[in-house]
Amino acid sequence: MPITQSIIRFPEINLQTRDAHKLRGYFGNLFREKSELLHNHMGNGELKYEYPKVQYKVIENTPTLVGIMEGAQLLTDLFLKIRELNIDDQIYPVHQKNIEAIQIEPGATVAPQSYQFETYWMALNQKNHSEYLEANALEKNKLLERVLVGNCLSFLKSINQFVDTRLQARVQVTEKQTHFKNNKMIVFDGLFEINVNLPDWIGLGKQVSRGFGTIRRINS
Repeated sequence: MPITQSIIRFPEINLQTRDAHKLRGYFGNLFREKSELLHNHMGNGELKYEYPKVQYKVIENTPTLVGIMEGAQLLTDLFLKIRELNIDDQIYPVHQKNIEAIQIEPGATVAPQSYQFETYWMALNQKNHSEYLEANALEKNKLLERVLVGNCLSFLKSINQFVDTRLQARVQVTEKQTHFKNNKMIVFDGLFEINVNLPDWIGLGKQVSRGFGTIRRINS
């Protein structure tokens, strides 16, 4: 079943990839009363443990907002109201912005589809971090493939798409390190294949609302 995706870009504003969480903070506060989707917190301040329908990214230095389903409609509604960005107390007037609204149809496919990570994939959690560190190269790859399948299933579940096909993934990633909330984190960069149709620019894994795990389809 098709769903809607909206993508807002600010092509004249230049930010760093690490600034994605600052976009989240800015828009989450600016339109706090409009919707919990913008900051992924409930009215009592507690975190909503579900796949974020609005995500904040910096892709090739361009600030980008991605919305799916009700998040797509929300971004469309707010588009004309965005007149500036305030990042670290620096005001960026918005002279140019564009919005793209498309229909997408995620779900299982017969043939594997190829993707690349445009931003670091935060695949590991507290449970599998130790398992990863103790594994050999082959075991690490198999673990990451299982994690990727789980990430895709979580995304599909969040948009009410359920598959009765076994998902199979193959990853070709390189281990990297990044700083997140003053901690060193293991993250990954590279390519993957999986028999799922996934929308460009969504995130997989942990901290996708802050721009991690952003994907883009590539020609196989």
